[in-house]
Amino acid sequence: MRNLLVNATSRRDTDGSIVGVFSVAQDVTEQRRNELKNDLIARELRQFVDTANAPIFGIDIHGNVNEWNNKNAEITGFSKEEAVGHPMVTTFISPRLREAAQKVMNDALHGKETANYELEFTTKVRRIHKGPDCISII
Repeated sequence: MRNLLVNATSRRDTDGSIVGVFSVAQDVTEQRRNELKNDLIARELRQFVDTANAPIFGIDIHGNVNEWNNKNAEITGFSKEEAVGHPMVTTFISPRLREAAQKVMNDALHGKETANYELEFTTKVRRIHKGPDCISII
């Protein structure tokens, strides 16, 4: 089977009467296969992030959560829907580490990576979770 992208226009005689249709087609089969392949890869990556046994979160350029996996939800008690769009540092990081966490986030937003730093998440019931499994940034 081939996928074609087709344009059709009326074919007219010298009097302007329609006498048929003129079509031009472009074979987009390979492009469509690539799109389907990319969609499959994206779904697999999404499943990997969501089901990872380590918390994974992301922020946008304003510092608001735009990624929040199931492990984060489990640890903090905040669902993805509750977390996305809220300021990461001031909402989810314990007050004593907010300044350091903000520096790490700002550095990352400017292309400077930081490895192996400690965070403490404030949970929905306002307990603090800390440990080696409590930070990942994508």
